[in-house]
Amino acid sequence: MKRQTRKTLLNHNSPWKYGMIIVTIIIMLLSALPSLFGEDAAIEVSDKAGLSVSLIELHKQLQLAGIDIKRIDQADGQTLIVLAKQAQQTQTKQVLAKLVAKPEHLTLSLAPAAPSWLLSLGVAPIKLGLDLRGGVQFLLDVDLDPVYRLHGESLVDSIKQFSREQKLMGTQVRYKDDDSITLMLANSETSYQYRQFIRSQHPRWQVKQEGDGILTVSLKQSEKDLLRDLTVKQNLQTMRGRISQLGITEAIVQRQGEHRIRIELPGVQDPAAAKSVIGATASLAFYEVKPPGSVNAKILRDDSQTPVYVSRKPVLGGEHIIDARAGIGEMGGAEVNITLDSAGGKLMSAFSRDNIGYPMATSYSEYSRNAQGEVSQQTRVISIATIQSQLGNRFSITGAGDYQEAQQLALLLRAGSMTAPVTIVEERTIGPSLGAENIVNGFAALALGMAMTLVFMGFWYRRLGWVANVALIANMVILFGLLALIPGAVLTLPGIAGLVLTVGMAVDTNVLIFERIKDNLKLGRDFARAIDRGFDSAFGTILDANLTTMITAVVLYSIGNGPIQGFALTLGLGLLTSMFTGIFASRVLINWAYGRNFNRDVRV
Repeated sequence: MKRQTRKTLLNHNSPWKYGMIIVTIIIMLLSALPSLFGEDAAIEVSDKAGLSVSLIELHKQLQLAGIDIKRIDQADGQTLIVLAKQAQQTQTKQVLAKLVAKPEHLTLSLAPAAPSWLLSLGVAPIKLGLDLRGGVQFLLDVDLDPVYRLHGESLVDSIKQFSREQKLMGTQVRYKDDDSITLMLANSETSYQYRQFIRSQHPRWQVKQEGDGILTVSLKQSEKDLLRDLTVKQNLQTMRGRISQLGITEAIVQRQGEHRIRIELPGVQDPAAAKSVIGATASLAFYEVKPPGSVNAKILRDDSQTPVYVSRKPVLGGEHIIDARAGIGEMGGAEVNITLDSAGGKLMSAFSRDNIGYPMATSYSEYSRNAQGEVSQQTRVISIATIQSQLGNRFSITGAGDYQEAQQLALLLRAGSMTAPVTIVEERTIGPSLGAENIVNGFAALALGMAMTLVFMGFWYRRLGWVANVALIANMVILFGLLALIPGAVLTLPGIAGLVLTVGMAVDTNVLIFERIKDNLKLGRDFARAIDRGFDSAFGTILDANLTTMITAVVLYSIGNGPIQGFALTLGLGLLTSMFTGIFASRVLINWAYGRNFNRDVRV
């Protein structure tokens, strides 16, 4: 049988591959373009501020004050005034404060400087971190003593209940400041019963015999460590919820040390509003009201300092609140409409069913740190209401103040009550000028690195060098586009260092391929076959090298924080984009420029 021979192109790509590369680069370029224009200083005027003049009059008033205005936008219940000069932001706010009823609803902000047609495509500038954009950093301390005390008081109640059930009279149970509990036994023979009860029913606590008729109960160290970790994690989650309520999407909330939380708020130049929410620890509790002078009761006070006797344990606490919204009641006063979870709804339903016609007190608690650094709790009764009917998981409370105060309370409750009180121990403000200097210096280093790399590749590899240079530029475009598109991606100063490193890794891919091509040319193969063999033989080495580096980037992002995560993010994305441009895009460019006219024989 006679064999047939047909000609096929050695280095050839289908049209769809060219189309895919072109479309990808165009999309990434559109995504990256807003970042080139940067951001302008702006002032947000909420509808709650009560602007007293029209937009035309507002523009006139600002011009008379010598303020350069780029534009004024009005949408979604707020007015955005975009300034031409960053230095006039504070002056503008001072002028606006005279034109609104509530200056506290004026917010310093930043607005994209890109043309409106570009922003209409749904793209936005890259989100910048605190070191580049400026903003506020808080360091919060989580006070764990109330958590330990809460568990200790619960055990004290349980021991007293056991004493009553077993008729072990005369035993004194006291909670001490060192988070331990002392049992003074009236009869030392009952020591065994108490020790067995605690070990079987409360295994997290350890019991020691201190003397004849004296037992000391303390929380195990492993349990204290576990409580500390859980408490800090729950506070982290609550803090993220509070910040999301403020609308700050680029915030970083991370644990620092054993019991501290670090919060970075890029772009926030007026930290008062954020501080009032972040530093506050608001929680509600609902108590059964006891008759005045009751022995088994604790005393709370209302706004007029009148003592209110309530049960020692609340009916339920703020941890059961899943939604809270401010409203206006039937009598025209402000109220907070509360929605409980299923467990809280059952507790409230059972209590109100058995106490119709009796009063229930609502307490509001806050924590603060005094001049000596000690954390103190202020609790006041904001409402005493008679239960008229059985309540469910939805009801309203009054006494929180005016409507604005009710809104603030609702925001804190909706964002979550703290498991343990937190206080701000450190606050730092980084001005936008310092961030701008970091941006200039960082991108100057990136531009210098790219320029030197482009010159070297063009000089050393000649006709293949321009392919590497085009691929490197495309790599940067795609990388900046991805940083702008990915939700939650924030560019930091170490992230710029990752971009500079990406330049080297991107051309490293091309260097490996081009050296393989040169090796094949030395073996006597023609240029077409050298291209084909060069890409195939270098692929495995490139994949292994990038895969091991990617593992490092993932580990850095997983266990690192702040700047380390910023570096790991750009490093990881740079690895992906450099493989795409170095292997796929470079091959397509070389095939298009040099390989299309070379044929090979394939026997079939």
